[in-house]
Amino acid sequence: MSDSINQTRRTFMKASGAVVAMIPVVAFAAKNDAMRTSMKYVDKSTDAAKVCSGCMHFVAGSPLGGCKLFAGDTEVNPNGTCVAWAKKP
Repeated sequence: MSDSINQTRRTFMKASGAVVAMIPVVAFAAKNDAMRTSMKYVDKSTDAAKVCSGCMHFVAGSPLGGCKLFAGDTEVNPNGTCVAWAKKP
């Protein structure tokens, strides 16, 4: 009986740790959603000359990239755009 209680306790502790570890990730993602909304980010630009991959803020990745303005965001579409778009020098 003691072994089954210890196993249940271990399983519970592992699951609890995973949930606690996800709290900052979920909170951070929500901040990026707000930032994307405020910057009017879209996954598909209507102007072929103004796409994220041609912006000075874009950080290349595979298959998606990131943006210096959306800290920690790794799901920026290279074909997207926002109001902060600035041509790479």
